[in-house]
Parts: sequence; structure tokens; C-alpha cells
Amino acid sequence: MNGYDKLAIDGGTPVRQKAFPARKPFGNEEIRLVTEALESQNLFLGSKTAQFEKEFAGKYGVKTAVACSSGTAAVHMAIAALDPNPGDEIITAPVTDFGTIAGMLFQGVIPVFADWKQNSFTMDPEDIERKITPRTKAIVVVHLFGNPCEMDAIMDIARRHELKVIEDCCQAYFTYYKGKLCGTMGDIGCFSMQQSKHLTAGEGGVVITNDETLAMRTGLFRDKGWENRHKWGPRSYSFLGLNYRMNDLTGAVALAQLGKVENTVEVMHTLGDYLTESIKDIPGINPAPVTEGGRHSYWLYPIKFTDYDAVKFVNALGAEKIPFAWGYTVNPIYLCTDALTKQRTFGQTSYPFNSEYYPHKVEYKEGLCPVAERELKMLGTLRIYESWSKEDIDDIAKAIRKVAKGLKGSV
Repeated sequence: MNGYDKLAIDGGTPVRQKAFPARKPFGNEEIRLVTEALESQNLFLGSKTAQFEKEFAGKYGVKTAVACSSGTAAVHMAIAALDPNPGDEIITAPVTDFGTIAGMLFQGVIPVFADWKQNSFTMDPEDIERKITPRTKAIVVVHLFGNPCEMDAIMDIARRHELKVIEDCCQAYFTYYKGKLCGTMGDIGCFSMQQSKHLTAGEGGVVITNDETLAMRTGLFRDKGWENRHKWGPRSYSFLGLNYRMNDLTGAVALAQLGKVENTVEVMHTLGDYLTESIKDIPGINPAPVTEGGRHSYWLYPIKFTDYDAVKFVNALGAEKIPFAWGYTVNPIYLCTDALTKQRTFGQTSYPFNSEYYPHKVEYKEGLCPVAERELKMLGTLRIYESWSKEDIDDIAKAIRKVAKGLKGSV
């Protein structure tokens, strides 16, 4: 066995001999638009943000886009727009960022988690329907990793049970399901512009909808419910809201990024599909699944290790200088968030759990979503960037193949 055949973790030569190209999302266009925003002497509800909203809505073919301060704010705005009562339930995904959940708790809503469909890393429509109760207000769909959920089935469930659907597209810009853009099939779509996202402004978010009432409510909630801001006369705050406004420096960066994001996603899609084709014949691993009828945008590229110890495999890839991570969140959100597991929320009250608004006992514990709990620990994930090439993917595939061969038979 020569140095290149021997696993690097055992002292062999790593497959990758140079650093992967760094992501550099910002350039001259961002600088130009930020400069224009500064020269305007107004960064509050500015023209760049307004232009971004108009152009984002146009690209997604919807009536309204409302920019805000973060993806967390976007989901919170969407939930608040539905005007749920304390003690209502919203069904969502077990594997997501806490930003998907925070707005539920602040609105007094009980999060209910529907399990993954096996080998998909997406919400199981059948489990969504099983979790519906008379208290269910809505479904928050999470298009995890950039892979669309089975929206036909989910929308059918929502219609039959008269539920609203919010799509969390924070990892799924320009992701398609049967020719439709994720974010446009439900009642509201939510996006994040955090630094790691396909479209990044460092922070920021946007909400889209075709429903005029929901558009009005998301816009007002973003601005403290200030109904007559642009009119003379006594102020009128029409309902409880927060300050989730986007400043115009962020709006300028977002506007520049909007001109790039479709190409960014196209490159990631091409490279992700290319990696799948390069490794799909390797026994004992499942490359990133793609929902039937879907088009993956590969915010993350997940591999499920079926015949290997995922930690060992990922560590071995790391020694080959391939930047895989183990387990994504490792545990579902309901097992790694004190606000859920310990119900540590508002003072000593644990509101909205076990309150007068929700008389049932709520427990978030192991076994709630067994598929997600099991498969998370079988995962390795890779962040593919638009600055990479097929030659970079070739090295990744070569390393995966090398590690699979080197670890063959180990569990």
C-alpha cells in the first residue's frame, strides 16, 4: 500500500493537497450600492430596500415581498400574520434552526414536530397528518438543506384540514418542486440572508406572499404595528408588533446579491448533482436524496452512512482535507433547546406550556421523531460553494471512495 492508498488518518497522504477556494460573495456591485445608500443620507426604510422588495417579488412571481432583519424575524412575522391564539399548535420539522421555533413561542403557540420521511431528510406528510389536532393552526414546512418537501401532499393535507402553510426557505433559494418555486406554494414563504445562505447580506430576511391581508400584517408587524406611519395625525399602533425593519445598508447588499443568487444556486445545483453521480455506486453510503419532482439547491450536501460509523467516516474525510461535518445538529431541535426540553421561557411561568391556554402536558423527549433522531447521527454534511469547480468535487469523490474502501467492514 502506497501513501496515497493508506488513509490519511492512519498516516497516509491526504487526497486534497490544497485549500478549497474561499467563498467571496461580495464585490464591486455591493460596494457601489452601499455607497449610493450612504450618499443618500438615509438608511431608514430606504430606496435600496424598497427596490430589493420589488425585484425579489418579481423574481418569485408574487405580489408582495417584505424585507426584514433576519430569517428568524421573517418566520416570526409570518406566524404573527396568521394571528394565532395562545395555545394553538403549529406543526413543523424536527430538524431546523431555533429561528423556525422562536416566533411560535413568542406568539404563545405550541410547536408540534412531525418526523422525517425515511431517507429523505424532509417532513413526512403522513406524520404531519397524524399530528393534526383541533388546536392545529398551521404547518411550517422546512425545506432542509435545499431539498424541497413533498408539497403536493402537504398542501392537500392543509386544504382538507383548513390549515395555513408557511414555507421556511432559509436554506432553499430558487429551489423547485414540480416546476414551482419553494416559497410560492404555501400561504407565506420565508427566507434568510444570514452569512452562510445562498443570498447573503450578513443578516437579513424576507417574507413573500400573494395574500393581501397577510402582506399587510407582516409589514405592520415588522414596524411595531404602526398603521399610519406615513400619515399626519395621532399615531395608531393597530396591533402588537416588533421592530424587525431592514436598514438600507443591508438592503443595498441584498439588492446586489439578488442579481447573483440564481447563478449561485445553479452552480451549487450542478456541483451537487455531479457529486451524486460520482459517488452513487459506492456501497454503504446514500448520497443526498432529491424529492421526486424536486430540484435541489444544495445549501448543504448530506450523505447518510448506512454501513459505516458516521463519526469515523467524517473524521477520516477530515484527515483527507475534505471539510465534512458530522450529524448536522446531531439532535433534533426539541432535544437541544432549553426553551423546549426544559420549558425555560418567560420567567418562572414556562408559558405557553402548561398554561391556562394549553391544559395538556407537553414533553419534548427522545422518541418523539425516531427517524430524524436516528438518521441525524448517520449523517455527514458538506458545504459546497459557488466558487468551487468540478475538479474540486472530483477530489471530494475520490476521498469518499478512498475512505469507504479503507474503512470497509468497520462499524
